[in-house]
Amino acid sequence: MEHAHSFLQDLAIIMLVAGVITVIFHRLKQPVVLGYIVAGMVVGPYTPPLPLVTDRNTIQLLAELGVVFLLFSLGLEFSLRKLKKVGATAVVAALTEIILMLWLGYEIGRGFGWSEMDSLFLGAMLAISSTTIIVKALDELGLKRERSSQVIFGILIVEDVLAIAIIALLSGIAITGSVSAGAVAGTVGKLGIFLVVSLLLGLLVIPRLLGFVASFKSREMLLVTVLGICFGFCLLVTKLGYSMALGAFVIGAIMAEAREIKLIERLIEPLRDMFSAIFFVAIGMLVDPGVLVEYAVPIVVISAVVVVGKILSCSIGTFAAGNDARTSLRVGMGLAQIGEFSFIIASLGLALGVTSHFLYPVVVAVSAITTLLTPYLIRSADGSADLIKRVAPVSWSTNLHLYSEWLQSLRPAEGSVIAAMVRRILVHVLLNFCVVGGVFLAGAWFMRQAEYAHWFDGVPMAWRATLSWAICLLLSLPFLVAAYRKLEALGMMLAEVSVSAERAGQYTLRLRRLIAAALPVVSLILMLLLVSALSASILPPFHLLVMVVALAIGLALVLWRYFVRWHSQVQIALKETLEFRPDDTQH
Repeated sequence: MEHAHSFLQDLAIIMLVAGVITVIFHRLKQPVVLGYIVAGMVVGPYTPPLPLVTDRNTIQLLAELGVVFLLFSLGLEFSLRKLKKVGATAVVAALTEIILMLWLGYEIGRGFGWSEMDSLFLGAMLAISSTTIIVKALDELGLKRERSSQVIFGILIVEDVLAIAIIALLSGIAITGSVSAGAVAGTVGKLGIFLVVSLLLGLLVIPRLLGFVASFKSREMLLVTVLGICFGFCLLVTKLGYSMALGAFVIGAIMAEAREIKLIERLIEPLRDMFSAIFFVAIGMLVDPGVLVEYAVPIVVISAVVVVGKILSCSIGTFAAGNDARTSLRVGMGLAQIGEFSFIIASLGLALGVTSHFLYPVVVAVSAITTLLTPYLIRSADGSADLIKRVAPVSWSTNLHLYSEWLQSLRPAEGSVIAAMVRRILVHVLLNFCVVGGVFLAGAWFMRQAEYAHWFDGVPMAWRATLSWAICLLLSLPFLVAAYRKLEALGMMLAEVSVSAERAGQYTLRLRRLIAAALPVVSLILMLLLVSALSASILPPFHLLVMVVALAIGLALVLWRYFVRWHSQVQIALKETLEFRPDDTQH
């Protein structure tokens, strides 16, 4: 009872102080997020005379829930259709920005004599811009419909995806302590397979499940179901060794394709606002004003690097993808800050015990400074563009204009029918391979779990591996058959294009048949070799492996038509989910 009273007192103090300070910040036309952080500093342990919050552990637990709801809400706003539409501009600009800021952050950290892990985490914190702050700033300035704003939103979508990958990579690096190329490639590969399998299975199941629950016309039932799926998926993700943030974002992105997305957003919004507020207040509680004074020089330097580095990298990346100079500069000046993902990465470093305690308040201070500058930078973008145009040599303007025209002239070539068909086939093959890889990785993970070991008591290790690998191969057969059919079509297409009758003469048909037959077989063999590497822990002895593969080939030949029909039905269901527009549904 005493603990409950203490918790209620802490929560009341936090919400009351946050409410008062955010009202003040709103009147001053400053971001509410900064108000939450200042409220955290007020109630935190570093503010004299006495700390107002007594049970910090409980508040930190609620703050972790805030991370889940924050990332879940970002996922709900994410859309696979939007990701497809943003095109090369967002990808090029986001990659340019992230790579440059990762490098600059790392070099700054090392320059100040900080540890490698501190420097690596600092680079990651500086790499991602703040979706919340940018969207709010553009909305308040009435610029959300501008061309540059649409490019910014596209870049933010790509950044959100890459941020999740960065968080997963940092978790792996922090645990293993290594940054080797092989470890990074393995982590990225497994993460990619996990994301693809999660999205495919989730898109097939979750929207239909939510539609079924929504048919009962009970908001309470739908909310409880959404929260159950969200927390259940986060639990699964943590069991697999990834962060809750990854799980929350991915399941949010899956639910974003549901017909009930508008209603779900309205139901989640109050919970998101409450727990996100606690999250940002908890961030402020970790800020020691003494540390800010001690590290004033690094804070100023890092803030300057964030503003200049992001303006340059985003502007150059946007221009390189084919946009005019004015739009590119608007994009760069709109993305020159850090925010919520930086706090999540900072929290990750502290939770894993791999970063120094001074890094957190430093990053919070940098975020506050860059956030305050954001509206002014956005307003000054056009004036800066005019100034640069006046002082820049005429030859520069001419060459930049010629470059934009050259890129525009290349765009029709991208519409090649054959190139589009080849890309589509390769994407389908890659998706099927990811599913197969996911099945075998799941089988290997299951066999490593000690709680299930008693199921195989008395079974020799070789037969355990054989049984596990055989089950995985059986489950993968429909996807291997689908991949073979796609590769067969690709082989026939490439054979027709690459072997001309003028050069091959009487051997034309033979060469075409050879290429068409060899490509799918060789590709499947390579695919199975990669799968075997992924599932090395359950790979059976060679003689048993040959027996299992032979039986699988025989089974595939017998059930070929069934596998083709089933896979086609899955494709149709997935296409229906992705082609439906939630905006068309009224709630």
